[in-house]
Amino acid sequence: MRLGIAIDSRLCMACYCCFTACKDEHCEFGSALSAPQPMMGQFWMDIREWERGDDSRRIKTATVPTPCSHCQDPACVKAARDGAAYKRPDGIVIIDPKKAKGQRAIVDSCPIHAVYWNEELELPQKCTMCAELLDDPDYLAYLGDPKLKVPRCVEACPNNALVFGDLDDPSSEISKQIASNKITQLEPLSGQETNVVHLNVPTVFFAGTVYYPKEEEEVCIGAKARLVCKETGESWETETNYLGDWEVEWLPKNKKVSVEITQDGYKPVYYETVTDSDHYVGMTYLEKTS
Repeated sequence: MRLGIAIDSRLCMACYCCFTACKDEHCEFGSALSAPQPMMGQFWMDIREWERGDDSRRIKTATVPTPCSHCQDPACVKAARDGAAYKRPDGIVIIDPKKAKGQRAIVDSCPIHAVYWNEELELPQKCTMCAELLDDPDYLAYLGDPKLKVPRCVEACPNNALVFGDLDDPSSEISKQIASNKITQLEPLSGQETNVVHLNVPTVFFAGTVYYPKEEEEVCIGAKARLVCKETGESWETETNYLGDWEVEWLPKNKKVSVEITQDGYKPVYYETVTDSDHYVGMTYLEKTS
């Protein structure tokens, strides 16, 4: 059994229920697995948000709940002395609240900055995946069913953006969610296997608007936009909507991409750009073929 959480960025609406539930569970009382989480300065469930887009005509936001990833090969365990950090047989990574005292190197080792330093206790701290509750035979977390024990963050999510379960069981709900979605590992953990699996974290989008000839001041519905990455050979196609807008998501970062806009009866428009950031390429005006 390997316990984990799948986090679907597309379903997160930044309500902070998971964040609040984590604080509610861990701030007042400690356990054998962790000292109490300070109310301020530590974010065991960190809601990371950023604005996407370089033009006010196309701005979006991304939200990625980010706890400790409970890595299969944890950097914090390697940095710890005397067994102060360890991985349990179920895959949950724990920092021992007694042995880890004074070991700031554990904080510095985390590639996603999910380990925090408790200045007062001189102690590194992080998400325990609520292991102290999962281990408690009297904890009936979800609808009073002991078979459905889940961490508090998962229990609190109203949008099912967080799913908990056994990653080694292909029939589990978490395994089904991962299989049917796009795995988007956090960049600092690229290539590593983790027990917290991020899904559908956005990469780069391009968007634009297509008009008929400028003098007509009319948007073009159904124009085709085709993007091609020469380096990877990948291509993407879409059409403009009723507002003349087109958009392509999930572009690879920092690649040269050619854009072709076509519409029957009009000259094609070509240009090249780089996927260094989310980009609104602007308004494209078509010209009639002679």
